[in-house]
Formats: sequence, structure tokens, C-alpha cells
Amino acid sequence: MIKKMRIENYEELFAMWKNTPNMGLRSLDDSKEGISFFLRRNPDTNFVAYEDNKLVGAILSGHDGRRGYIYHTVVLPEYRRRGIASDLVSAAVEALRKEGITRVCLNVMETNEQGKKFWIDKGWEKKVFLGFYSKAITDKENLPLFKG
Repeated sequence: MIKKMRIENYEELFAMWKNTPNMGLRSLDDSKEGISFFLRRNPDTNFVAYEDNKLVGAILSGHDGRRGYIYHTVVLPEYRRRGIASDLVSAAVEALRKEGITRVCLNVMETNEQGKKFWIDKGWEKKVFLGFYSKAITDKENLPLFKG
């Protein structure tokens, strides 16, 4: 069952993220406080998947008013190849479309071969002509929590 993500899902969600290779979690952004802030800003574009009362998948997505972004998409290994990830992506994309967003972007870690294949198989294009730049703009450390 796919439903909107709520902060009450956080502990289960973070445990799943932490145990999934290639997630690239960040201490501030992916903390409970960081996710709570993100969900308040994007209350209708994030989803979780449950089977038998167990969290088995999730997608974190939002927008800036111009472009939609997908951040973390994950399905537990034993539940993959059942269409759960596709359903999560469809739910997020449709929610973004309803908010007037016309293009959705995402990043996949270069080491995540399975993730890259998933997105390409779903019709997403890698934009090789774009560079990705990032800068922390806080005094607090924002170090990676986990690199898989």
C-alpha cells in the first residue's frame, strides 16, 4: 500500500536508508529535524510503501516551484521487482504534476549500478552535459552519515 510519508515514519525510514548501499545520507538533511522540515515544505510529494504493516519502500521528492527533485528512492531488496519502486515514482511524479511542475530531476550515485539501470529502464535520461555542484552553507558540520 502506497501512502503519503509522515514524520511518524522516520525511524523505520532512516533504518531502511542506513542499511541500503549507495544512499549517501547527510547528517543534517536526513536527520529527523531535516526530514521534518522537508515534509512541511513538501507535504504531498513524499510516499512510503507498506506490505503486511512493514515499511518496504519510500520516495523522497519535492520542488522549488520550478523543478521537481527526487532524492531518496528505495525498496527493500526482498521486495524488489514487484513494481513497488515504479508505483512510488508514479505517485511522486503525479503529485509533482498536480503542483504544476513540468520537469523532474534526480541524482544517482555513480557507484549505484542497479539504481542507474532502474532509472534508465524507466525512460529517464542521464544529462552528461550538466555538472553537479554543491556547497554546505551552514556552520554546523554536514558530514555524510553513511556511504555505501
